Amino acid sequence: MNIVVCIKQVPGTTEIKIDPKTNTLVREGVKSIVNPFDTYALEEGVRLKERYGGKVTVITMGPPQAEEALRETISLGADEAILLSDRAFAGSDTWATSYVLSKAINKIAQYDIVICGRQTLDGDTGQVGPELSEMLKIPFISYVSKIEEIKDTHIRVQRMIEEGHEEIETTLPAVITVVKEINVPRLPSLRGSMKAKTAKIPVWNAAEIGAEADKAGIPGSPTRVVKIFFPKREHKSEIFQGTVEEQVAKLVERLEKII
Repeated sequence: MNIVVCIKQVPGTTEIKIDPKTNTLVREGVKSIVNPFDTYALEEGVRLKERYGGKVTVITMGPPQAEEALRETISLGADEAILLSDRAFAGSDTWATSYVLSKAINKIAQYDIVICGRQTLDGDTGQVGPELSEMLKIPFISYVSKIEEIKDTHIRVQRMIEEGHEEIETTLPAVITVVKEINVPRLPSLRGSMKAKTAKIPVWNAAEIGAEADKAGIPGSPTRVVKIFFPKREHKSEIFQGTVEEQVAKLVERLEKII
């Protein structure tokens, strides 16, 4: 079984700073980590390999420093990792990102299941999974909390819904996004850490995956960030004086003016 796991390197802090000129995240000087939701996707991919055999390939789109995140995934059980890096990819929204990922997955060619985390900490949209399945023209299941069985060319899973769970079966290949309830990610092994240090991580650019320039990066992004700001919360209070009856009367009078 060939398993592809898509991850993203995100800022490892909740104190996000925004560049007022470009309306983009300031990443300089901020430690980056593997998106926490993606660690569950990786763990599930490794568990599927242990259960059914095969290999796990991790891919990410990002700058050269994203190689660090890919090496971490190898220490956690991935067999190989691929970095998609090109200046043409800069500024991609979820649609353009999904396009680039789909071109890379098509280059891999032989894959049975593509696993993504539910969402990322920085974008927080949860759009890449479904967009990726649309571009690959294969089935998609979201919020997967348990993989029940993979048999022949079918996969059966449990999917979280508001009322509980529902069981879904679909054909392979397929894209799934997983929730944190699906497993508990493992820690790096000594053997995995040693393998990660010496692993060769290929870097694919736009030309190598056959990505068209006008479909990646800012030109290929139908959404634009017009303005980013932190909401300011203002609290106003007023204390009414007098007896309880007088305070109630003043409160009612004030509420009537508001309504």
